[in-house]
Amino acid sequence: MNSDKMRKLNIGDEHYLNRELSWLAFNQRVLDESRRDRTPLLERVKFVTIFYSNLDEFFMVRVAGKKRALKEGIRQVDEPDITSVEQTLEVIHNKARELVSELYATFQRSLLPHLAQGNIHLHRIHTLSDTQRSALYQYYKHSVLPVLTPLAVDPAHPFPFLGNRKLYLLVSFQTPTTSHPSSGAHPEAIAFVEVPGVLSRLIPVNMEAPGHNYVLLEDLISEHLGELFFGLPMKAAFPIRVTRNLDINLLESEVVDLLSSIQSEVKAREQAEAVRLEYAADLPRVLLDLLEKKLGLEDVDTYECQGPLALADFSALYELNGEGWKYPAFNPRLPQRMKGNRSIFSLIREADLMLHHPYDSFYAIIELLHEAAWDPDVLAIKQTLYRTSGDSPIIDALILAAEQGKQVTAVVELKARFDENNNIVWARRMERAGVHVVYGFIGLKTHSKMTLIVRRENRRLARYVHLSTGNYNSTTARHYVDIGYITAKPEFGDDVTLLFNILTGFNIMGRTGSDLQPMPSPMKVLIIAPLYMRDRLLQLIDREIAEQLAGGKGRIIAKMNALVDRRLIDKLYEASNAGVEICLIVRSICCLRPGVEGLSENIRVHSVVGRFLEHSRVFYFRHKGKDEVYLGSADWMPRNMDRRIEVIFPVEDPVAKKQIIEEILPIYWADTENTWQLRPDGTYHREKTEGEAVDCHQKFIEIAREQGIKSLPYDKAIRHDLKHKGRPIVGNRSNTNASKQKDTKKN
Repeated sequence: MNSDKMRKLNIGDEHYLNRELSWLAFNQRVLDESRRDRTPLLERVKFVTIFYSNLDEFFMVRVAGKKRALKEGIRQVDEPDITSVEQTLEVIHNKARELVSELYATFQRSLLPHLAQGNIHLHRIHTLSDTQRSALYQYYKHSVLPVLTPLAVDPAHPFPFLGNRKLYLLVSFQTPTTSHPSSGAHPEAIAFVEVPGVLSRLIPVNMEAPGHNYVLLEDLISEHLGELFFGLPMKAAFPIRVTRNLDINLLESEVVDLLSSIQSEVKAREQAEAVRLEYAADLPRVLLDLLEKKLGLEDVDTYECQGPLALADFSALYELNGEGWKYPAFNPRLPQRMKGNRSIFSLIREADLMLHHPYDSFYAIIELLHEAAWDPDVLAIKQTLYRTSGDSPIIDALILAAEQGKQVTAVVELKARFDENNNIVWARRMERAGVHVVYGFIGLKTHSKMTLIVRRENRRLARYVHLSTGNYNSTTARHYVDIGYITAKPEFGDDVTLLFNILTGFNIMGRTGSDLQPMPSPMKVLIIAPLYMRDRLLQLIDREIAEQLAGGKGRIIAKMNALVDRRLIDKLYEASNAGVEICLIVRSICCLRPGVEGLSENIRVHSVVGRFLEHSRVFYFRHKGKDEVYLGSADWMPRNMDRRIEVIFPVEDPVAKKQIIEEILPIYWADTENTWQLRPDGTYHREKTEGEAVDCHQKFIEIAREQGIKSLPYDKAIRHDLKHKGRPIVGNRSNTNASKQKDTKKN
């Protein structure tokens, strides 16, 4: 194909898929997992709760952002087939309403019947025996009633603030209010009762027959509301739930202290405007009108629910155990190279180490930090932290290292959405222990995942680097697919050292145009955003185009969470037009339209949704048969390229590169059990395939079992007491009383 034909490529808005609809389509794929015959019973429950939580976040961020744009006078949008923010919201609500209907149809017609087959039942109180109702009343009287607070609405009690994602009962009474009609007050007496989030939503019921039996907490409260409202004859009680804007929007020019600004914003958003109302199907129209008026919502913002609200609470059922109710247990393995009682530093000096989580245990990273904390020759540890678990062994290891007198620096991203409070809490805990805590930049999120360990060896300083596609979170590492890479190569150490100096120094990363003269990247191997990443990715794609036009074979495989950036999409269209073969594995949002003749007929897009959440970012470029592979923290979205500090890095170790090219990527592309294919019209379909079924997640588990070494149960391993120098039993590594084999690279 010649370059003249490429220059005729005309890309219009119709060649992109709508971002919001693409995300909603992803969440629909999540919901579909709850209906599949192959999905175990309680995993079905989990997928329903994930769908529900995802939709909450979508409204709190994306819908809230659109509403804020309208409030600020922004009307126009750059979306295919959409000309205004109002139209965008209409499209979103139409699709979201369709999904909510699908959710409750799934809950009523699929999930509840399957739970019943497993002897897990949800009962209505009026169907129970007198004995059972009496026992429930005793529970209500002693454990529920003292926690409840009735909130009346009358001239003396204004309409209460309804908290974000909290479940309430709206109670109506037969007694009219005393307000004059001209006041605009509701003609009936009403009140609210918050369903306490501190209590279990699912209340066990004792039955003679075996099984697990529950009633809903709101049903139990409704049954005994008379004890809260003395002398007032009630008409009915209706569950409702409000979703509010939880997005933080800091203006850089107004921020003096980032920590206090984040704390203020987190506090302020508790009172943020409502963006959605969910209500029970039997709520009278007159009460719905009242709620809309008081909350500042319109009909389009309200969602009728044909079943219990706040379905995410049903995740409590996952604590039950039954044969075949969950995915078969899998305990992560450690790489064979970690067998024995050697220092992890000596292993890394021999060759880079790649870890494919959750199949390879995240405990390897904890052990790296544990050894670094106790090693007298380790002088400094630096780490970026975006999201981490509550009782994090990562935080414990950094604190231990600081207590051992090491120079420890943590770059904490305070703006990690919905984790702001958690990050502030453990950042202060680290500060009290002597860790140097840096809060990043105001206008940029530090999203890169990296650790630098500086160690004294043979009268010089060696640097060990860990880079990853995922967070330092021992909890999500059980369920998220990520790839980590540990190396002692000097060029990696140089680049990561430089980047940490930038992160803890002055912000040059977000300065562009007249503020900062264009300059070549100072990095030797790392590709960093926001200054260089998009341009470098465009160059890598251009190189495949040039190879294809020169008569060679260009090929690109890219795995990521989301593909939104139009400049990168346009370049992929250009590459397809040149004949480059492009395979994309995009879990969530994909705005690229594949398979369009004359535009993208050489692009195929798969989405993998299954047991584990796909989170790794992997980029392969054939490069004349030299096969370059990159890993990193960045998706191909404008926010990652322009508003975040991101890192993409090359995989240089030949063993690791071979594993990605010949094992990991081919298994993903061959998957038949978790894969959806994106069609040109923007719809996703499971394609029927002939031959052997391939489940990529199960295949990776089998590989880990065959090639890895056994370790302690994961939960026990990561909670090993770091105060002890010895390690827990991990495969054939040391026991709790043994110390590691001395590293030969000592002073």
